[in-house]
Parts: sequence; structure tokens; C-alpha cells
Amino acid sequence: MSPKKEYYRLLAQKTIKNIEKRNMEGYYAENKEDAVKIALSLMKEGSSVTWGGSMTLEEIGLKNKLDKYTVYDRAKANSPEEIQEIYRKAFSCDNFLMSTNAITVDGELLNIDGTGNRVAALIYGPENVIVISGINKITKNIEDAYKRAKSDASVPNAIRLGMNTPCKATGICNNCTSPDCICCHVVVTRYSRIKGRIKVILVGEELGY
Repeated sequence: MSPKKEYYRLLAQKTIKNIEKRNMEGYYAENKEDAVKIALSLMKEGSSVTWGGSMTLEEIGLKNKLDKYTVYDRAKANSPEEIQEIYRKAFSCDNFLMSTNAITVDGELLNIDGTGNRVAALIYGPENVIVISGINKITKNIEDAYKRAKSDASVPNAIRLGMNTPCKATGICNNCTSPDCICCHVVVTRYSRIKGRIKVILVGEELGY
């Protein structure tokens, strides 16, 4: 194992120990392929699945492996009304897939959202929430997690989504209140009231924003 891979493993190991102290489950995958295998093993075949917006899910290819599940995919909706219906179905879904904008070594998740559907489902509703995160999203503390989310995550996402925000033009967060702002909700998950409901898979690769 290379020194970098060993560092990733040790960092993940420490973080997972703290995740589990917060009533969540933690798993380590050395690569994308292993992350997909772990995620699938955590969901019963035939159960319902949906997800929040995530470049990590796109990069690992998990959404292409869900043929044995009942999938609610808002990208296939034919109208704004159907999109809203799928958003609401997430709350009664068996499994909700997402990434996180940052996670501290101490095991806290930090997420910034625009519409709020992703953080809402993280907080309440789905029976299982499976969070898949690249090792690059681990930060020293919650202050660094917030900085990471506002810069490394929100700005590239605003550019990707074509939002009319100051950061899209400058590449720097302006802490705006633009109508297109995607930093409307900031949620810190420091503990899961329901033991094991939130499952975090840390991947020994750099993934997502």
C-alpha cells in the first residue's frame, strides 16, 4: 500500500470511530468500486431509492447499478409538478443516497443546500440515509468544514448549475442573498437520534466537490 493510501486509511479509521460515537455507522472503501458494493449491500433488493444532487454519486456510478430497486429519479420527471412529487416521496423512501459537503475528523457532517430537499431528507424521513464521501471532504473541525463547503463545494456547484450568483462570476463566495443562491440552508449533523439510520461510507479517493 502506498504512503498516501495508508494515510487515507488511517484518517478514515479515526473519523469512522468518531462517526460511530455519534450513533451513525461508518464504513471505509479503498476505491469507487468498493464504495458501490458497500452501498448496495446496505439496501434490500426491491426497496425504494432516491437521492439528493451529488457529483460523487455520478462519479462512482452507483445510480447505474439500481436495476433491482424501485427508483425515484427526478431527472426523468416530465413536469415541475412531478419533480415536486419525487422530492416528497423521498421522505417515505426506504433509502436516500447523498454525499456531504464536509465531514470533520470528529464525525460531524456539514451540508449546505439551496432548495433544502437534500438536507431535509438527511434530517428526517427515509429509513436509511447512505452518505458517500471522498476522503478530500474530511476537515479538521466544524469551522474548516464550513469554509470548505462555502468555497470548494458551493462555488463549483453554482458554476455547474449555471446559477446567476456573484460566485459564478468571481469564483469566490460573496455570502450573497441572490435569488439563485444555493447556500440557503446550513445543516450540521452531530448525532443521529435513530441508531444506524445514517450510514457514512468514506472512500480513499478524491471525489465530488
